[in-house]
Amino acid sequence: MTPVSQLRVAMLSAHSCPVGKLGTKDTGGMSVYIREIASELGKQGHLVDIYTRVHDPKDRQIYELGQNARLIHLRAGEDEQIHKLAVYAHLPDFVSNLESFRTRNSLRYDLIFSHYWLSALAGTYLRQRWHVPHITMFHTLGAVKNSIRERIHPAPGDREPELRIRTERNLVRTCHRVIAPTEKEKRALIRHYGASSQKISVVPCGVNLDHFNIIGKAQARHYLGFDSDRIILFVGRIDPLKGIDNLIKALPFLRHIPKLRLVIIGGGEHSQREIEKLRKLARDLEVQNSVDFLGLIKHEQLPYFYNAADACVVPSYYESFGLVALESLACGTPVVATDVGNHESIIHQGDTGYVIQDNVPSRLADKVALLLSQPATATRSAQSIRATVRKFSWSNIAKAIAKDCQLVLTNYPVSVP
Repeated sequence: MTPVSQLRVAMLSAHSCPVGKLGTKDTGGMSVYIREIASELGKQGHLVDIYTRVHDPKDRQIYELGQNARLIHLRAGEDEQIHKLAVYAHLPDFVSNLESFRTRNSLRYDLIFSHYWLSALAGTYLRQRWHVPHITMFHTLGAVKNSIRERIHPAPGDREPELRIRTERNLVRTCHRVIAPTEKEKRALIRHYGASSQKISVVPCGVNLDHFNIIGKAQARHYLGFDSDRIILFVGRIDPLKGIDNLIKALPFLRHIPKLRLVIIGGGEHSQREIEKLRKLARDLEVQNSVDFLGLIKHEQLPYFYNAADACVVPSYYESFGLVALESLACGTPVVATDVGNHESIIHQGDTGYVIQDNVPSRLADKVALLLSQPATATRSAQSIRATVRKFSWSNIAKAIAKDCQLVLTNYPVSVP
C-alpha cells in the first residue's frame, strides 16, 4: 500500500476516557498520552478520531480537542463508569456503534491505533471489516503486573485475569505493529508473550512543554498557599504498585530535616480504602502530621505543585514509562525515582535527580536528603533541568508515531474488501 501524507487515524480507548479525571483508578498516563498524541498529530495535519465509551450521561457525543482531532463517545453498556473488565462484555456494542457512526458520517480511516488490550481487541474486529492495518500500544502488561504483585502484594483478587494475559499474547501476534514506550517493555513483550522484535517499535512518551513550565517556587507556593516547608511531592494513582507506602516509611529517616512535608496528589472514590491504609501507616510511624493527602487536582494546577516542590518522588514498583518524572523535570524540579519505566533515560543521575534500583525506604530517604541538602548554588538551575527533557516534546513524539504509521502502511498488503 502506498503511504499517504495525511493520515486518517481511528484511535481506540474503550475503557478510559481521555478527558476523564486524571489520577482516578482508570484515568492516568494513558489518557494523557492519547489526548496529547491525538492533538499533536492533528496540529501536524493528520486527522484523528478518538473513540471511547460513554462514561457519564452528561457526556456529549463529540468533543473537539483541537485542529483535526476530536473525541467521540459511543454507547457501550450503561452510561456510567464501570470496572474496566466489565467493558469486555460490551465490546460488541462498542464496535457496532462505532461502525454505525463511521457509516452515517461517511468516514474512512487509513489505520487503527488502539490503546490497552480491551481496545486492541475491538481494533482486531474493526481491521477485519475495514481492511486497514492495526497498531496497538498496551501501556501496561498484564503478565508483568502479575509478576510484580506476586512479589509485593500477594492478594489473589489483585491478579490480572487470564483473559487479559491470553488476549495480549494473541494481540502481539496479530497486530501489525506494537508501540512500546521503553526498551524494557520491548524485552518484556518478547519474554512474556513471545513477540517478534521486528514487530515492536520503541517510541517514548512525551510531555507538554507549554503546560508544564517554570513558574518559580515562590510564586507557585504563594498561589497554593504553602509556607516555607521543605516539600516532597508524589503525583499518581493511589495504588500499591505505586510504592507510596515505602515513601511514607522513608519519612522517619528524614526526621533531621526540619519542616518536611510530603504532599500526595491522586485518589478518587475507588482509592479510599488504600488511602486509609496509608493514613494508618503514617499514624503508626508517627509521621501523620507530615503527610497531606490532597486528592484529585485539576490538570491545570499540577504545574504549580511541581514548581512548589523541592523534589518529586516516584517510588513505583512498575511504570510503563514515567510521565510524572517528565512533568516534574519540565517544571525544573529534580526527581528521585525507582529504576522502572524510562527513568534511567529521563533522569540524569546526580544532576537532575537520582534513580535507585529499588524503593527500599532508607534508600529513598538517602537520595531525598541528598537533594534537599544541596545548596542552591550546587544544584542545576530550573531552566537547565528543564532543558534536559525538551527532546520529549509531544511534537517530536507525534512525528515518530506518524513515521511508524507510514512505515506500516507502506508494508501493508493491498487487499480488496
